Amino acid sequence: MQVLEVFLVFLRLGLTSFGGPVAHLGYFRAELVTRRGWLGEAAYADVVALAQFLPGPASSQVGMALGLLRAGWPGLLAAWLGFTLPSAALMVAFALGVTRFGNVADAGWLAGLKVAAVAVVAQAVAGMWSSLVTGRARAGLALGVAAALLLRPGAGAQVAALGLCALVGWRFLEAGAAGPGQLPRVPVSRRVGAGLLLVCGTGLLLLPLLAGLAPGWALLEATFRAGALVFGGGHVVLPLLETGFVPRFLPQGTFLAGYGAANAVPGPLFTFATYLGAAQTALPAGLGALLATLGIFLPGALLMAGALPFWAALSARPAARAALSGVNAGVVGLLLAALYDPVFTSAIRGPREAALALLAYAALTAGRWPAWAVVGGCALAGALTF
Repeated sequence: MQVLEVFLVFLRLGLTSFGGPVAHLGYFRAELVTRRGWLGEAAYADVVALAQFLPGPASSQVGMALGLLRAGWPGLLAAWLGFTLPSAALMVAFALGVTRFGNVADAGWLAGLKVAAVAVVAQAVAGMWSSLVTGRARAGLALGVAAALLLRPGAGAQVAALGLCALVGWRFLEAGAAGPGQLPRVPVSRRVGAGLLLVCGTGLLLLPLLAGLAPGWALLEATFRAGALVFGGGHVVLPLLETGFVPRFLPQGTFLAGYGAANAVPGPLFTFATYLGAAQTALPAGLGALLATLGIFLPGALLMAGALPFWAALSARPAARAALSGVNAGVVGLLLAALYDPVFTSAIRGPREAALALLAYAALTAGRWPAWAVVGGCALAGALTF
């Protein structure tokens, strides 16, 4: 049965795929293109290109698309469940441990996890800068967004900044090369695709109106908004979720501890939202984890399935690629601002934390250690020394 095959393949990938979205895409290619031949190289490259164009968790969206192409709508759900369940379960367990051990604000291991987050985000900023911020115009966009968000933080400012970057990119930046143009036939009509995109847009507009009614709506709105607006990689979800959860649902120390832990588990980084839903106290942990997980992944699923029928034509338009180029530069600026506040300001309180952050960054970059090893090492160092 194809649906069961999809679930089991992605479950194994979810248990073993360390290293972040770029590494996940390599695992997918090796398993599904090279080994199993589910689709060709050009078709896979086109699906990856669409995931890079859309907001949301790129590796999860590619997995959903591959499941959809293999086994229809049940295949999409099976691919998402298989890839997401392992890391979501681990993050719920970590959240329950953090909340049930009482006050851990001064725990050394927690301080170590926050220092690890500094190194991980710094590496993400450096890598994204080198690939997305090419030329003085894009550098100006990135630095301008970072300065603006440091002076005026908040979700509204983030959305406005990225919208302005899209406008600047459309008017003034050169478009990148077109995609492969080899999108395979998908079991989604253009009418259904348009409906899915409309549902996503409606959720983005309607949920803020419902957020004030009950904590569950507020939690769902915070995660849905983050999932619908994340361009450029999973690390960008950090500042978007921070504005929705701190301090309303949990303190900043607990928030950053979960981000550090999310970098140490396999599978999608977006299960950080699962941790946040389980760690908050306004709702039962299980309900909170479920709402947060659905909220963070649902926009990406709607956008991927909705855009697939239109992607072949859209990807050939220079204006669309130019606007995306501006958005990507702005995303780097958004993450650069988050590297300072809240990540650096919450974690680095003296020379010991600064030294550990530098060593962790060196291990990630020069030493090429996997993120889970660096995060575990920082937690251990913090428990022993802080």
